[in-house]
Amino acid sequence: MTLAYDSVLATTAVISTVFQFLSGTVICRKYIQKKSTGESSGVPFICGFLSCSFWLRYGVLTNEQSIVMVNMIGSTLFLIYTLVYYVFTVNKRAYVKQFGIVLAILIAVIVYTNSLQDDPQKMIHLTGIVCCIVTVCFFAAPLTSLVHVIRVKNSESLPLPLIATSFFVSLQWLIYGILISDSFIQIPNFLGCLLSLLQLGLFVLYPPRSYSYTGQGYKLLEQAVPF
Repeated sequence: MTLAYDSVLATTAVISTVFQFLSGTVICRKYIQKKSTGESSGVPFICGFLSCSFWLRYGVLTNEQSIVMVNMIGSTLFLIYTLVYYVFTVNKRAYVKQFGIVLAILIAVIVYTNSLQDDPQKMIHLTGIVCCIVTVCFFAAPLTSLVHVIRVKNSESLPLPLIATSFFVSLQWLIYGILISDSFIQIPNFLGCLLSLLQLGLFVLYPPRSYSYTGQGYKLLEQAVPF
């Protein structure tokens, strides 16, 4: 019965996470229409690619098919978003440099963990730690917007539907991590739930005076759960 719960929860978590990843298509569509990225940042695309790539690696090592599937889709989507941003950004050289640094980190970690093949548990443990660190950093990205909301006492700059979705997705993966007894899945998603609840609480404390999503485009990817 527990196995059946695992399967159902994994399937729904994968579907909801992929839909969340697809929020990037809305942003890229605006880039294509305007033929410019404006002042928005492409860093969330690169970070999303890095995070999904690490979790894909972790899923392969632990033989967790749901983790493999969702991150294979995620890494592909984020790579496409990165390419679209590159095409329409003015600062191509700086963006290539940022992507190069991320790619170097990814390759370095993979090469190092491959050297630990004689100790599979250590390889999985180290990869899991890296995944947690990257994911926690990814979740920390919106904290600057929380400081702004508290300062102006107005939550209109926060994307409510996406935050609610982030909470739902994080909760699904948290429960899944508990069911399969995987602390590396539990920890980042527990923090994701806390961050989402904190942001939702700000809507109660500081109701939006005039709800608007203006200028929030690139922040969609900062909110996306990285697996």
